[in-house]
Amino acid sequence: MQSPFGTPPLSDNIRAEARALGFGLVGIAGPDRSKHLAFYRRWLNEGYNGEMGYLARPDAVSRRGDLRGTMAQVRSVVVVGLDYLSEAGGEEPNDASVGVIARYARGRDYHSVVKMKLLDLAERIQAHIARPLMARAYVDTGPMLERDLAHRAGIGWFGKNTMLIHPRRGSWFFLGALLLDLEIEPDTPFPVDHCGTCTSCLDACPTGALLGRDDDGAPVMDARRCISYLTIEHRGPIPRELRSAIGNRIYGCDICQDVCPFNSPKLVEITKEPDLKARDHVDGQLLINLMEMDEVAWDNFSRGSALRRGKRAGFLRNVAVALGNWGSPAAVPALVRALGDGESLVRGHAAWALGRVGGSAAHAALSARLEVEVDSSVRAELELELDH
Repeated sequence: MQSPFGTPPLSDNIRAEARALGFGLVGIAGPDRSKHLAFYRRWLNEGYNGEMGYLARPDAVSRRGDLRGTMAQVRSVVVVGLDYLSEAGGEEPNDASVGVIARYARGRDYHSVVKMKLLDLAERIQAHIARPLMARAYVDTGPMLERDLAHRAGIGWFGKNTMLIHPRRGSWFFLGALLLDLEIEPDTPFPVDHCGTCTSCLDACPTGALLGRDDDGAPVMDARRCISYLTIEHRGPIPRELRSAIGNRIYGCDICQDVCPFNSPKLVEITKEPDLKARDHVDGQLLINLMEMDEVAWDNFSRGSALRRGKRAGFLRNVAVALGNWGSPAAVPALVRALGDGESLVRGHAAWALGRVGGSAAHAALSARLEVEVDSSVRAELELELDH
């Protein structure tokens, strides 16, 4: 579709405007029905979505397969990628006393950062056309298959870790989609899967959540075993058999991205977006200090961040597990205080952590708490640790 000024084409103007807003990647996809819906349904039928029931709602599944269920007038989709890596580097420092938060959650909440840029992009596109524009912006919030759209827009391929990977930018970027009622020539879908025989991500996943590719070549993840799911989306107790594998990761997990060859420091782009830079009060905090957070401290710590999705109880549950994995007697006082937390989820995992640390002080605290604990799930944790 040509702009009212003849040349350049509107698609070129859109790309230029998107890049001016800081998007490192931009492509255009058509509104065609997704060819991945059958795989998505199989994934749901296996129960791999865990407690994320919203992914399986019939209306949401239908809308993921056909964008017209979200916006009847959609004629094209602008898909963008915004880099979020604060600094290049390999694995996290080897210090079990420090909590590790996934890189995407260390800055300001990406939903608002990317969406504001998309809305700005819509206004800029409006300036290039002679009629009112209908547009809707989505950033990991609406029922759509963003990675499928990004693949169709030529941005990258589906890695074995289920991430969308760009050959020269890796996977450290957020995806956003702008649905438009404009007919724009779509880009060619990304043609090649560059993973080849590499199994680095599968081999490195400590909980065995990555299951390789299915018979159709689609990457499969059992979210119920994924550290990101367990520490964010999962609301109840973390399965005991998986706790030790979580290590000191207290919100999300980057292991499968850290080991990906396409995320080599020589290839990835460091974000130029100030709001996505890691915030000092979030990055690299001692687990003991985090375990002490009350509601006010949690509110200050998580304000304006994607961390809020896990809520205080879920976050401190994760911190307790990390303290148990650290196993230092220095963690005992904080864990003993956590036995009196108002949230049973926190108390139960503090009990597990004290059992892992061991020692007379931990044993005495567990025994004392068992005498007054009324929650059955917490009592079960206390009894198991005392038996051990």
